[in-house]
Amino acid sequence: MDDTELYRERILRHAGPVITGRFLGFRPSYTREVRVGQPLLVAVFVTATITQAVGALLLALLRSGGRGARRKFKDLKKGPEYLVTPLRLRDDLGQTYEVEMHGQLPQSALHRGDLVQLRTRPQKDPDLAVKLEQVLNLTTLQPLTPRIPTLWSHLGPGLLIQAGLGLVLTAVVLVAWIS
Repeated sequence: MDDTELYRERILRHAGPVITGRFLGFRPSYTREVRVGQPLLVAVFVTATITQAVGALLLALLRSGGRGARRKFKDLKKGPEYLVTPLRLRDDLGQTYEVEMHGQLPQSALHRGDLVQLRTRPQKDPDLAVKLEQVLNLTTLQPLTPRIPTLWSHLGPGLLIQAGLGLVLTAVVLVAWIS
């Protein structure tokens, strides 16, 4: 056994909903994927495809240019990735805590030695460190909230508008067919 194992610092992973201490720094970041619900994705994809097909038909009738680039279902199913950055802080008793931050904060938001208060919540996987919800930098009195991509930002406004138009178009066709 060498000296580094004898003096290894004990890191506490699971802590209460609020942790107050001195910011020690960020650990190396990595990415994690957001899960995408299949039924919702299929509904959006199908209704957007209906709109795109009608648009392509209209373009063919008008003999104007080709179709725009479209992401495949497989790419949409994969889901957006977000940055996960473990960060550490030490409380007044000298205990070190590790918390996961999902998303990003401005680089100048936290400096080593800043007194911070973290609001956290447990993650679904009990083996993971608690997730950072909000940071209050008590040194600068600045509240900070990390932002991560959502399903809606992953799908994009273009696809969502197409899906909305496809839903309206499908409803119009169904009403006309039933009447």
